[in-house]
Amino acid sequence: MADALEQRVVELETRLAFQEQLLSELNDALTAMRLEAAANAELLKRALEDLKLTRGDAPGDPALEPPPPHY
Repeated sequence: MADALEQRVVELETRLAFQEQLLSELNDALTAMRLEAAANAELLKRALEDLKLTRGDAPGDPALEPPPPHY
């Protein structure tokens, strides 16, 4: 009986070790994903700012534009 109990304790300790390792790996993956998401958010922010600057130079609604000088 003591042998069976010891075997169960060893099995539980083994499972716990695997779970701790998995938890550590998941934490590392989550940290990497958060860093990647922050970098992507910054990249998107810069792209939107660049797009706003370029759109400002483009002509707007043709109805609001003054007629060309040859009219």
